Amino acid sequence: MFENFNELDANEEIDLGRRIVRAELEAKEHLQGVACVEDILGRVPSGRYKTRAGWVENLEEAVHKAWVASREDKSLRSKARAAMAAWNEADGLRWRLAMSQQRIAFHEARKLASRMMDRSDLTQEGYVGLLRAAKRFDPERGLRFSTYARWWVRAQITRAIDQNGRVVRLPGAAVEQLRNLRKAQRDHEQGGGEWTIAELADEAGVDRERAEFLLSRGEAVSLDEPMEEGPRSRPLGGVLSDDQAIDPLVDAMERQETHRALAAVEDLDERQRFVVTSRFGLDGDQPKSLAEVGRLMSLSRERVRQLEKEALRALRDQGRIRESA
Repeated sequence: MFENFNELDANEEIDLGRRIVRAELEAKEHLQGVACVEDILGRVPSGRYKTRAGWVENLEEAVHKAWVASREDKSLRSKARAAMAAWNEADGLRWRLAMSQQRIAFHEARKLASRMMDRSDLTQEGYVGLLRAAKRFDPERGLRFSTYARWWVRAQITRAIDQNGRVVRLPGAAVEQLRNLRKAQRDHEQGGGEWTIAELADEAGVDRERAEFLLSRGEAVSLDEPMEEGPRSRPLGGVLSDDQAIDPLVDAMERQETHRALAAVEDLDERQRFVVTSRFGLDGDQPKSLAEVGRLMSLSRERVRQLEKEALRALRDQGRIRESA
């Protein structure tokens, strides 16, 4: 369970956001003059690096690279240690900011929970969304963190549902394309207008054939879903399952135990080894009774029992088997 943090008001969110920024800038200042990270900190902003998140990712990479380099270069240790301390302070404040809005993750997960992904799993995904939002939050834009974070929480949860809430997992690129297609479809339907696959594909930026494929996949069918209505309905998995089939896990465990047992009895004398192997079916045949083993060895049932007891005692003394409960 995560620690419960008190929910912050608007001023407290902005104050905490500014403290995070100050800690990040402090970490950057400690890295000034460290040659091995100059290329990271001096990257020309482009694409995603124009955003605050891109800058923070560059700083995180630089801090950890300096920390690794300081293990070999003692002259870097003081700067790397100070930069890491400032970064850890910022990380802790981001965690506090994110967890102050746990209710958002909980409420979004409750709305989107389904058979394939329950509320607890989706809540965890919501926490990931909160942390992503905290890493991107800019306190100077005049937007409350709770408002900003809700979008990231919903995006993280819906992404998790698209990727994991189905029998066949889709690649990340296909998930994004399908989401864009469905958004375009909803926009048309809410506007009351007609639409074609070609129009949706054009709006989503994919070709027509791929749009048809993604939209015509059909929803995944749960094996727990009943096949028919009524009190005697059976789940699909119960119909498809083979009760006579060998469980692969059980079979593998049995094989492993058999190999261990065969190795253990190698230290016994010939008669004891034959008794144990036959009695417990270690030779691949069905386990035999004392009388059956006695007939094979031309011995009495009692003598076979004594040989078995001697063999088990010898194995126990060697530590090859445990005392029975």
